[in-house]
Amino acid sequence: MPDKLEALLERLKAHQRILILAMAEHDGLPAQSAIRQVAELENVIAAVEAVTAEEADRIKRP
Repeated sequence: MPDKLEALLERLKAHQRILILAMAEHDGLPAQSAIRQVAELENVIAAVEAVTAEEADRIKRP
């Protein structure tokens, strides 16, 4: 399971990075929908990182 979580985490981070770089290409403020997507991805990334850490702890315990 940790490998699948790590793969998911990498996909989420890559997608977030693509969105941020696309927003940087335009002058002015990004659309609220784009900002919302980045923020939502950040929340999901944090949740996946937390579950990954929990799984790692669970595996270490006898």
